[in-house]
Amino acid sequence: MSVMKSGAEGLYEVLRHVRPLHQWSAKAVADALAEHDVSMPMRAVLERLMDGAQTVPQVARSLWLPRQVVQRLADAAVALGYLRFVVNPAHRRSRLAELTPAGRRVFGEIHDRELGELGELADRLDPRDIAAAVRVISALTAHTREVALRAGDGPLSGEEM
Repeated sequence: MSVMKSGAEGLYEVLRHVRPLHQWSAKAVADALAEHDVSMPMRAVLERLMDGAQTVPQVARSLWLPRQVVQRLADAAVALGYLRFVVNPAHRRSRLAELTPAGRRVFGEIHDRELGELGELADRLDPRDIAAAVRVISALTAHTREVALRAGDGPLSGEEM
């Protein structure tokens, strides 16, 4: 006989699965990144820049990382040929970071591999369940962000939003 859980208990159960999901996905992605000399944090920077050029402070804010950390990641990506800095017409001293064609290619390869791995599972799931999971995780993220911000701080340094 199954006991009906309250909505709060159900959401707590979802949260209990988020940490191991994050840990296992990070390991799987990190293993795949090694061949490109890309770390998980650098992958996050490359992903943010797929949407277009941004300043290092903009990327840092979006990832909830210190600007200095993102600067080091960007410099490492420049050394690999995945990123370049260009003139920012809106601000003389704050250059824009943008992906090079090699950076777009490498991120595309990384992302395509990730999608291939996820495709195996997606084929076994109902698309409506996937959409519901996205809605629930998005709502949980927004709610816990509000709770954390009411407490006076954002995420711990190094956590991605």
